[in-house]
Amino acid sequence: MRFCPQCAQPLRRLELSGKTRDVCMDNRCGFVNWNNPVPVVAGIVEWNDHVILLRNVGWPATWYGLCTGFLEAGEMPEEAVVREVKEETGLDGTLQSYVGMYEFHRRNQLLICYHVTVDSNEVTCPPDEIADHKWIHIEKVQPWTAGTGQALRDWLRGRGIEREMREFGEVNV
Repeated sequence: MRFCPQCAQPLRRLELSGKTRDVCMDNRCGFVNWNNPVPVVAGIVEWNDHVILLRNVGWPATWYGLCTGFLEAGEMPEEAVVREVKEETGLDGTLQSYVGMYEFHRRNQLLICYHVTVDSNEVTCPPDEIADHKWIHIEKVQPWTAGTGQALRDWLRGRGIEREMREFGEVNV
């Protein structure tokens, strides 16, 4: 961003609150781009000792990840993850536990991750959002180094399963 979204004046980079930030040059405006991370929920969706991995439309064929989505206004993260599971898989989820919070630098997101169980593996993905899905047995699922992969690693650890993490972008099975 080169110009202020409030008054259209040029922005300049200044040290503010310990970080370099984009600040409006018009002192009357006072706009500061704090660049706060966006809250995103993620679900480790489990059915019968399997975890579902989803491939978003537009991702390379080898990229699969957890069920994720943006937190909406007025929504608690626990509600959002169950809603996202329903939207992305067509399955009714039951919240089991909080897994953790993870920073995803690439997208400036704060990932709030949960374990969710479902009663069926009959997935209905919205074709405009999800290109593919896979059910992977817990004994074979492989966490990855970025974003939700860290949550998967921690969840597996909680079950006594230690796995090396693959580089982000490698096949996750």
